[in-house]
Amino acid sequence: MTKILKATTENILLAAEILRAGGLVAFPTETVYGLGANALDEEAVKKIFAAKERPAADPLIVHLAGLEHIEQAAKSAPPLARRLAERFWPGPLTLILPKQPQIPRLVTSGLDTVAVRAPAHPVALSLLRAAGTPIAAPSANRFGHTSPTAARHVWDDLKDRIEIILDGGATPLGVESTVLDISAVPPRILRPGGVTREMLEDEIGKVAVIESSRQVEAGLPSPGLLEKHYAPRAQMIFFKGEEARRAMLARAREALAAGQTVGVLAMDEDAEIFEETGAVVYRLGGGLDSVASRIYDGMRRLDADSVALILCRDAGESGLGLAIRDRLTRAASAVVET
Repeated sequence: MTKILKATTENILLAAEILRAGGLVAFPTETVYGLGANALDEEAVKKIFAAKERPAADPLIVHLAGLEHIEQAAKSAPPLARRLAERFWPGPLTLILPKQPQIPRLVTSGLDTVAVRAPAHPVALSLLRAAGTPIAAPSANRFGHTSPTAARHVWDDLKDRIEIILDGGATPLGVESTVLDISAVPPRILRPGGVTREMLEDEIGKVAVIESSRQVEAGLPSPGLLEKHYAPRAQMIFFKGEEARRAMLARAREALAAGQTVGVLAMDEDAEIFEETGAVVYRLGGGLDSVASRIYDGMRRLDADSVALILCRDAGESGLGLAIRDRLTRAASAVVET
């Protein structure tokens, strides 16, 4: 039976033993909770896919204790990769690099490249050092469902499927890492995340962002590329454009008048007007940092309130807004352009 354990030194050492023995451990990172297995143990990695019900075409990120351990997963790291790692590691930047032969092909969905990063969370780093092995870890949730930013979220999705959950409190960033392909010219963001486009461009110049979504297919180059992902159980509508708030308010009133229960993921500037409609409002806060850290918890809370419909709107594309837009677009049942 799954246990939730506080992330004490003793319990981190226990978790490291479980990983070395081929088991699964959920642990906090600065982005979301990860579901970890020994990245060098193919049988252990298979358990990740089984627990999450994740398709084999969706690759995993390999977590390292730092740049000095990059050879555990990557066969080579060009100067640009090292420059970026020196600047942003530990932190929410994942790099796509040629893989070491010892990394099972299941980890990389059969590709010759591997996604690697060093997490900026004391529990994650302590676990990596105690285990003495790279850790393959996607988000610790059922495949396609809203990512977990608290230990209770992991429990809700994976109880009785994994050995332990290390409880390190709420994750501070709340959205997944940026995935960067440095083999392209200019380098391409495959998944926007905690290291923003602006931060990357300040360091290395022009960076592109891929726009396309994908269905499940063989050998996706990065996690987080599927068209439908991060989704709550309720129907969710995402509004974009200059008239997003007006259109969202009209949709809320229409649904409430029809007898639907409506939940709203609302930034502070919107919260009062939606509360006046009678909708269930989850307040995301005012700044992008707050919105990013709370969107997944908000989806899960509104699901727990059994709303039939969740409404939310765009936060722009600057800074963390790009990652927030990406997650809400993929989580939504429908996107309304205004």
